[in-house]
Amino acid sequence: MKHIIIISFALMPLLSAAQVNKVAGNFSHATECMGVEGDGSQTVKAYGNGRHRWDAIEQARKNAVSDVIFNGLREGKPECEQRPLVPEVNARQKHEKYFNTFFADDGPYKEFVSTEDERLAQRVRRDKTRGRESVSHAFIVRVLRPQLKEKLIADGILKQ
Repeated sequence: MKHIIIISFALMPLLSAAQVNKVAGNFSHATECMGVEGDGSQTVKAYGNGRHRWDAIEQARKNAVSDVIFNGLREGKPECEQRPLVPEVNARQKHEKYFNTFFADDGPYKEFVSTEDERLAQRVRRDKTRGRESVSHAFIVRVLRPQLKEKLIADGILKQ
């Protein structure tokens, strides 16, 4: 009986920590600016949720591009352009067909995001939380903002 009580007290912190991680995986995080490159591209830390790691990484890439287009980057270093590329109110809804195709899996958004700024140490110690049915990962990506702006102008979404 004495051993059962000691073992249950020893396992209690482990069980309570597991509860915290399951809840933390269900929260969304804001995309953070990490810096601006000389060519105008922005290095950001984006978060994504998904059923597994690869799904979460794909969602983080989409979230990074989406935040640069529609929301702007309000978290992180102030040197990043904080204004969204498309300042039009409800632009996502007005051009719904275009952006649904743009953000589809393996869609054109992949041309404007790269992973060249993520270092090996960040890949190993990536911020990761796990929910009951999903996992959330932080991912360092570079959004090619000038090229993205040219694409939106060429497609008639953004006026010069």
